[in-house]
Amino acid sequence: MVPGNAMNEAGDRVPSQLRKGVLEYCVLALLRDEPKYGVELVAELSAVSVMTTSQGTIYPLLSRLRREGLVATELRDSPSGPPRRYYTLTGVGRASLAEFAQAWPLFRDAVDHFLTDPQGDSA
Repeated sequence: MVPGNAMNEAGDRVPSQLRKGVLEYCVLALLRDEPKYGVELVAELSAVSVMTTSQGTIYPLLSRLRREGLVATELRDSPSGPPRRYYTLTGVGRASLAEFAQAWPLFRDAVDHFLTDPQGDSA
């Protein structure tokens, strides 16, 4: 049995670490079909509870993706308030997303292999 807050900390830590590992590729996937702005990306990610993130996480990630050439940006007028910065997937971003999409099932299956008890009981 896990004492006191250790269970709650472990319960928060695992999804957080998993999210950090895949958030970049989820953002690239959300940009696959059309440009989006940061708040829109936060809302779409948050529609799936384990992917909920904040603007404080998404904007530094988008800046890094832009510096790495995975996304491009453009300012567009907003119907309310200041112009919005829209992010678009670049060719390099598409290639990175395709590479991840190819590797992900193998990675997921490998993790599932280790989590599956040989007796047939789940972990």
